[in-house]
Amino acid sequence: MSKVRDNPAEHRFELAIEGSDEPAVAYYQVDGDRLTLTHTEVPQAFAGRGIGSELARGFSMRSARAVARPFFAAGSWAASMPVIPNMRTSSMASGDRGGTSLVADLSSFPITGRWPATHPERLQLYSVNTPNGVKASIMLEEIGLPYEAHWVRFDADDQKTPEFLSLNPNGKIPAILDPDGPGGRPLTLFESGAILLYLADKTGKLTGDTAADRWHATQWVMFQMGGVGPMIGQLGFFSVTGGKDWEDKRPRERYASESRRLLAVLDQALNGRDWMLRSGYSIADIALVGWINALAESGLGEQIGAGEYRNLAAWLGRALARPAVQRGLKIPAPPS
Repeated sequence: MSKVRDNPAEHRFELAIEGSDEPAVAYYQVDGDRLTLTHTEVPQAFAGRGIGSELARGFSMRSARAVARPFFAAGSWAASMPVIPNMRTSSMASGDRGGTSLVADLSSFPITGRWPATHPERLQLYSVNTPNGVKASIMLEEIGLPYEAHWVRFDADDQKTPEFLSLNPNGKIPAILDPDGPGGRPLTLFESGAILLYLADKTGKLTGDTAADRWHATQWVMFQMGGVGPMIGQLGFFSVTGGKDWEDKRPRERYASESRRLLAVLDQALNGRDWMLRSGYSIADIALVGWINALAESGLGEQIGAGEYRNLAAWLGRALARPAVQRGLKIPAPPS
């Protein structure tokens, strides 16, 4: 169990961090016989590792006691956090740590007025299962981080409402609200690539084994965001949706040609390996799978000759065989 100590004179509650000379600190104010948490500070090197939630957990146990009755001597480290009965607590947001935490108050975020959080201690995902949207849901399924998914209805222009725009002024999905962000404070984030990188940093998962792996994973995420997504998306527009009836077919041919070129780049990169990183499955694969799968399922891949890219086809089969990918492709589910 973690070591904690109280410093009533400075209104500080501290949590010792293994491997750090600096503790995480919760500052509080005293109001009669109550303690109220004002803010927390976590050493930068340990930000995003759930220290903030562990700190809030300890403080919630401290504040459950009368001010005059701390459960350990003021100024002294306690060997463990005692369990205080009859406390209103909730599950930790991260799947790899047990215990309880202070329930986050997300009421100050306008988006929770339109999409109320049933589990405010969990990461909130606002999305649709489009090729961009499933990047976030697949990632969350792969890392096992508890979350709550909210369907954003395009047919009702949900993404253009003031509540959604308060989270993402660009009006695009996916977007997230993490009650356990860096330093234990809530974090809002949009752009699917940024969400992938954030979740990878938060959990230490799916960016390979080395610093070089992490940068190589990042380069392929950028490749998807700057090339694969926009080109295949425009190919779809001029082939299936708004632009399919245009008499001038030059835009479609432009996007078809560029999509083929990008598929060839991926096919070559996958020569002799199972995943985009030689070290294994990563956020690079997650960034791509929704788009390559959509290309195949829509029939557009066949139209532009994607079948010749055998390495890419084998990679897609491996990715789709992953249970987390199958689940993530269906999340969020439309409301019944």
